[in-house]
Amino acid sequence: MPGDFVASIQEKYRGTGGAIAAVKDGHVLTESTWGFADMDLRIPMTATTHLPICSISKQMVCLVLESIIRDPPTIFRQRGGGDIRDQLDAELKNMLPQLKDHPDGKLTIADLCNMQSGIRDYWAMTTLWGARPDDPFRLTMDAPKTLERTRSFHFPPGTSFSYSNVNFHVLARIIERAAGQSLDQLLSERVFIPAGMSTASLSPNTAGHPLPCVGYEGDEKHGYTLAHNRIEWSGDAGIVATLQDMVAYEKYLHASWTDPSSTYQTIARPQTYRDGSPATYGHGLVHTKIGEHSIIGHGGALRGFRLHRMHCPAEKTSVVVLFNHEADAGGAAEEILKALLNYSPPLPASITPSPEWTGAYLNPQNNLLLTVTPSPGKPSTLSVTYAVAPAEVTLASPTTAESAGMLASIAPSSSSSVSPQQNLSITRLRENTTFQAHRLPAPSVPPPSSIDLAGEYQCAEVQSSLRITSASKHSGLMYGAFSGFMGNGPVALMKYVAGEVWTLACPRGLDAPAPGDWTCVFQRGEDGTVDEITIGCWLARNLKFERAEKGTE
Repeated sequence: MPGDFVASIQEKYRGTGGAIAAVKDGHVLTESTWGFADMDLRIPMTATTHLPICSISKQMVCLVLESIIRDPPTIFRQRGGGDIRDQLDAELKNMLPQLKDHPDGKLTIADLCNMQSGIRDYWAMTTLWGARPDDPFRLTMDAPKTLERTRSFHFPPGTSFSYSNVNFHVLARIIERAAGQSLDQLLSERVFIPAGMSTASLSPNTAGHPLPCVGYEGDEKHGYTLAHNRIEWSGDAGIVATLQDMVAYEKYLHASWTDPSSTYQTIARPQTYRDGSPATYGHGLVHTKIGEHSIIGHGGALRGFRLHRMHCPAEKTSVVVLFNHEADAGGAAEEILKALLNYSPPLPASITPSPEWTGAYLNPQNNLLLTVTPSPGKPSTLSVTYAVAPAEVTLASPTTAESAGMLASIAPSSSSSVSPQQNLSITRLRENTTFQAHRLPAPSVPPPSSIDLAGEYQCAEVQSSLRITSASKHSGLMYGAFSGFMGNGPVALMKYVAGEVWTLACPRGLDAPAPGDWTCVFQRGEDGTVDEITIGCWLARNLKFERAEKGTE
């Protein structure tokens, strides 16, 4: 890979420090590091600097799972043996007994591996439980309390996709219990040592990662600040590795791919939903396309860090990107891989979007806000904000748009066949979901008085409370703060959207990326006073908060 191309990646994804590598057919094409592992101490980033690879850990947990199914540990055989899958199923029921006979359906190990469980993400939920971004989260004390409060699904298992770190936290614990070994031991024996990842390890405590590397929040405009992480995680993340370790991992996977029966080929097989529809996530791997090339990989994030690996099996080519700042590592990895594959995307047609697109909508299935705006500087492209981050769709006509993960269409307001309140159709291809979104009315200016919305609201199911206060009697400015078993969370600003819909900001959380804005939909009783709020984000949806007592503040 030409040095000027590597330099262009460094310049485009500017930040404190980075490391990239490209591997083809088991051989290193390029390996480059730059910047600093620690800006204050002026310690450079090197190929032997340890970084947390965060959610890239998930696929390694699935490699362990497949390995112990094929070759159960000695301690399991000594306990009587049998099919370890039966023991895994039993441990799943033991860990989540409150979901065992849930009317929404049976939860399976495959649902956990494929992000189809319907369980709300516990890192998002910690906001509702009163966590502050820099708080500690302990595996032995806090994680069990989150599982105790996991009593329902936000969709029936196996029917849709929603990213949830609970899935892999639970998966790791049941693997440990069934195998009779720690996850650290299993990863070392079944992934790190075979792959030649000589310095990789499981390091659950994010406050105790191997020095000297530290992560940075912020950017050049606002300045970089040290990211203080104090959470513990194991299974959903937790592995630390160097660029050299990750290169060894890619070489190992390239060699494994030559064997159709290898654990890597097995976990990389495309998955399906219960109805047989294809899924694009399975066993800790995201399945995407670059042109006609099938790609598998995964990203990782923690406040101050962004990581990504991508693999094109047909071309025997992999890319690894590791940043100790919050630039788009996935974008960098994709750009490098496209260059290696000599892929140039087709130029989009010049299409003027219908003016009906722009606006705010509500998904009536889960009460989540969706907004559509033109993408700045990108003709024929729209930005749809619904999940954690905005997603771009390219216009196919003035009233239809598409991307690899989404189809969208808007009905002209003059259409007699579509209600003006329900004229945005969205198909989330990767989620196996289609819905008709209600257009929200234009917001009033100034916002309506929020005084009758203020008060205390409680969600008995998850044991969380929300305190809303109004800036003044006639103000449309509100503040909200959650409380729960983790304490009293920080106060956040609330923003009026339209009708009875507001958002509550959450730009930072225990994990990264943060949940983003929470959609808050207020419901009024027969007497016209607010008695309930439906609160949710894409990671944790449809939670009912009832008013503790009616009245105003």
